Amino acid sequence: MRAVKKSDSIFVAGHRGLAGSAIVRELRAQGYANLITRTRVEVDLAERAAVRGFFEKERPQVVVVAAAKVGGIRANNDFPVEFLRDNLTIQNNVIEAAADFGAAKLLFLGSSCIYPKFTAQPIREDALLTGALEPTNDAYALAKIAGIKLCQAYARQYGKNFICAMPTNLYGPGDNFDLQNSHVLPALLRKVHEAKARGEASVPVWGTGTPRREFLHVDDLANACRFLLETYDAPEIVNVGCGEDVSIRELAELVRETVGFTGELAFDPTQPDGTPRKLLDISRLKNLGWAPRIALRDGLRETYAWYCREHAA
Repeated sequence: MRAVKKSDSIFVAGHRGLAGSAIVRELRAQGYANLITRTRVEVDLAERAAVRGFFEKERPQVVVVAAAKVGGIRANNDFPVEFLRDNLTIQNNVIEAAADFGAAKLLFLGSSCIYPKFTAQPIREDALLTGALEPTNDAYALAKIAGIKLCQAYARQYGKNFICAMPTNLYGPGDNFDLQNSHVLPALLRKVHEAKARGEASVPVWGTGTPRREFLHVDDLANACRFLLETYDAPEIVNVGCGEDVSIRELAELVRETVGFTGELAFDPTQPDGTPRKLLDISRLKNLGWAPRIALRDGLRETYAWYCREHAA
């Protein structure tokens, strides 16, 4: 397989999102100057003809598929049609065009939610399709699984160097803080910040607080993606995480400490908890030579500072 070079033209699909923007920052910082980005107005990835026209004109040598419809447990549970349909459409259009117009390498970003709800922890890559999915986000998970299988099919049938990375829960600068569709960490940050600003005595938190989750700073994900583009050429999926998890209660306490909120955390057991535990086994990636660098406490402090600068006013 041809190694990715600093001079390669690299299309980052979804460059305005949390993961995509971090990948662009990482690539630029490491000397990759020939980056291609397009907004939705410029190229709607849900429109097959527009995607094919873009690829036919630009002919990117490397493609990173970070574009996706994403959201937290409420959004996934309430809008399964959109999460399944839109993600299938976007990823199929980009992967097909990359194959048809000669991309030398493609990196598809999946998600840790592809794994069964109940499986051995930490979760190894070979746990895929060994059990039932978490019902609250199975539509999104099925779309991501289909993307993995499409990349692997292109690798097997046509010899394409299409690789797949499975990130755990991400957070960091550029995150989505909309309380209707954000993930747990940014939602907690915003709710606790606003409760402090209003002088409230407590903050509601969905669920019992007992589920355990792993959180990876998005800059660590971006670093891992660049590492995989430069060093990895196999069709087998690769987990990307930090190798440690915390309970939602522990996370909420850490958020409260970071924000400086002195009120109570009011857990609501009538709301869904989701998967009991989700911790990735990152042995495959570590054995390749990569390790995370940003501790949760440090990353949370940085993310809150970014939120205060960009949103809190």
